[in-house]
Amino acid sequence: QVQLVESGGGLVQPGGSLRLSCAASRSILSFYGMGWYRQAPGKQRELVATILSGGTTNYAGSVEGRFTISRDNDKNTLYLQMNSLKPEDTAVYYCHADSATVDYDYWGQGTQVTVSS
Repeated sequence: QVQLVESGGGLVQPGGSLRLSCAASRSILSFYGMGWYRQAPGKQRELVATILSGGTTNYAGSVEGRFTISRDNDKNTLYLQMNSLKPEDTAVYYCHADSATVDYDYWGQGTQVTVSS
């Protein structure tokens, strides 16, 4: 029904930057909210950042001030700009969306981010 495809992950040195993208198969205006989650090896999936349809954003304390979530409605794409990356940020990052019309949510397949020297 709906596909979310993440891209932009990779290997980066501590202090570096990456921008993740999440391309949706339909207008992101149809979503109540979107967000980024991450899961490190041996750990549970955790919330990183969210953005609601009205534009309100929220961030995990561990990334506040370093990461920025944004969206481009014309391109049906969600972004996560990650600056000042730390080894603790190493994880698989997942895009998430909540439908505004159906009681259902959607997940992407994830993109690997590795922060290491």
